[in-house]
Amino acid sequence: MPINTEKELEERLSRPTEADVAAMAALDGDLIILGAGGKMGPSLARLARRAADQAGAKKRIIAVARFTNRDVLSQLSSEGIETIECDLLERRKLSSLPDAGNIVFMAARKFGTTGSEYLTWAMNTYLPGLVAERFSDSRIVAFSTGNVYPLQPVNEGGARESTPVDPQGEYAQSTLGRERMFEYGSAKWGTPVVLLRLNYAIDLRYGVLVDIATAVFHRRPIDLSMAAVNVIWQGDANAACLRSFAHCQSPPLILNITGPETLSVRSIAEEFGRRFEVEPLFTSEEMPTALLSNATKAHQLLGSPTITPREMMDWIANWIKRGGVMLNRPTHFQTRDGKF
Repeated sequence: MPINTEKELEERLSRPTEADVAAMAALDGDLIILGAGGKMGPSLARLARRAADQAGAKKRIIAVARFTNRDVLSQLSSEGIETIECDLLERRKLSSLPDAGNIVFMAARKFGTTGSEYLTWAMNTYLPGLVAERFSDSRIVAFSTGNVYPLQPVNEGGARESTPVDPQGEYAQSTLGRERMFEYGSAKWGTPVVLLRLNYAIDLRYGVLVDIATAVFHRRPIDLSMAAVNVIWQGDANAACLRSFAHCQSPPLILNITGPETLSVRSIAEEFGRRFEVEPLFTSEEMPTALLSNATKAHQLLGSPTITPREMMDWIANWIKRGGVMLNRPTHFQTRDGKF
């Protein structure tokens, strides 16, 4: 079924499966989502609330962010999700947050790093150190990124969790710093942690597939230098997050979170070209390496994604044809030098 409105999209992104309901039923304690005002946070909070309600589990779901978008704050509050406005870098405010048995960390900074590197390091490395100390008695699931890996040969299935990290550029370096801070906290206080290396989450309003689709639709050339990508439906990424709490451990467990397919950027563009009846335009040469991850371990532990790339492309094509709302946040997935 096509998704035609933002209301339908938010419902689909936050629709719990039986596995999600079971995960929230088994979760001991309340849940705080730090950095809940971004692209993924609101739908994760809704998923947690709906799954907990269906499980009959009386627990607080608390969304913490600066909430520069006031509509997000009011919408979450109206859906039974507690909201707290907080600049997490202010230690006094961070310290004043309520205790909870379970913490999702998803505060991050990527774009605008070049020229303001210090802010990126503050958000991606300094803040995780503060959070690791503040919530040392909790279980923590922290979002990281596949950017910590070096580029991988396109035909070899992507980096595994055992692949040595080699982050390129200060954004990726700072996200490795994030991981190291949670590893430090886990070693010092015994905090059980899971680190989720995500790439790339897909919504109908943003994401790699949206970037490619809009380029095809508006007859803009597509850079093929990053010749292949992995993607995962945002709802599936959120579900993986909630199910990860059952696997928190010290030292931290690292999981790659993405879909099982290695997708050709050229083929994606051609698929959208058929849907839009447009001949895609290309630039640059396809390189033999790309930012790719192998998420087999996560699929075995948490379950496989439920939404296929073809379904995502169908939904996105319909969304664009209908003039659906866009977040206008390009992923810059073509970037090979790590400069964002």
